[in-house]
Amino acid sequence: MTQTHPALILPEKGSPLTLTTRPTPTPDPNEVLIEIKALALNPIDLYQRDFGLPPIPSCPAVLGSDVTGYLRAIGPNTPPSSLPPIGSRVIALASSYYQNGSPDHGAFQKYALAQYEAVIPLPDDLSFEQGAVFPLGIMTALTGWTTMDIPLNTRFTPEDKQGVLIWGAASSVGSFAVQTAKIMGFRVYATASEKHHEYIKSLGAEKAFDYKDQDVVRKIIVAVKEDGVKLYNAHAVVDGALQPVLDVLKQTKGEYHAKVVNSPALKDGHPTLEDTTIRFNYPSLEKEERDKHIKGIFHGFVAENLKEGKLVPSPNLQIEEGGLEEGVNAGLDKLSDGVSGKKIVVPI
Repeated sequence: MTQTHPALILPEKGSPLTLTTRPTPTPDPNEVLIEIKALALNPIDLYQRDFGLPPIPSCPAVLGSDVTGYLRAIGPNTPPSSLPPIGSRVIALASSYYQNGSPDHGAFQKYALAQYEAVIPLPDDLSFEQGAVFPLGIMTALTGWTTMDIPLNTRFTPEDKQGVLIWGAASSVGSFAVQTAKIMGFRVYATASEKHHEYIKSLGAEKAFDYKDQDVVRKIIVAVKEDGVKLYNAHAVVDGALQPVLDVLKQTKGEYHAKVVNSPALKDGHPTLEDTTIRFNYPSLEKEERDKHIKGIFHGFVAENLKEGKLVPSPNLQIEEGGLEEGVNAGLDKLSDGVSGKKIVVPI
């Protein structure tokens, strides 16, 4: 095991990411050490690099969360039955966000720590690059269901005619929301740019609608009523989605109490609808409850459905070469310019 490793750090808020060398950490109880082979970029990485938001407790910081690589060490007292053998290929959420900003846990480096609850085997039929798209996107999508008080073991039948509206389905979170909704037995009504419609249908959407269409709300309502579907749950994945989502639910929820999970942070004075609960998509702030939730997501739903081939990498990959320094910075700049229906992945 190396004593030091290359890492891309944020020296101070708002400064460029800089390549340096950090001591390679030893995992504490309930942690593992991963040699990273690929990482994926998320909008939160860009916001933290450029604006320091969400807040970074201290600098220098290591950003990032989505990784794949080799399991190299397991901390003491970590449940051995919960992890594959050392040397195995794994998928992990290696984020400092829930670790008080600890730079040993960020993804933008060659070796990183991760809590064991968020580490699962990478299936043999997936590359490191394919596996890296999963962690934060799938966790956010699945947290959306539990935020709406929908258990992850929910399995509706076609006869139940349970529908769900996913607004922003071509994004990372949206595409996983479509996949997981399909697994849970929902009939999925999704919005995205027209060029992505066939793709999100291939992931499990029943019908797709162009969010740019000025008549999109009416078209969704008509489709739901023609299909005889009960639609009173919705995931507003992207900014600006809440009002049109509520406009649809007003006409489709009937006598049911509607529930909406909003993945962007809810702003003061946000739109509301009578007899409708609207919640920000976020796991528990209480560590023990959150760790249990994360373990249920990764060791339960994700591991099981990956093994059965019911989950696939989404959205489509956009590989950014150049390694830690050039690849990550270039990839974040491309995120800033705007990426549609793609997930940027950097091989390390």
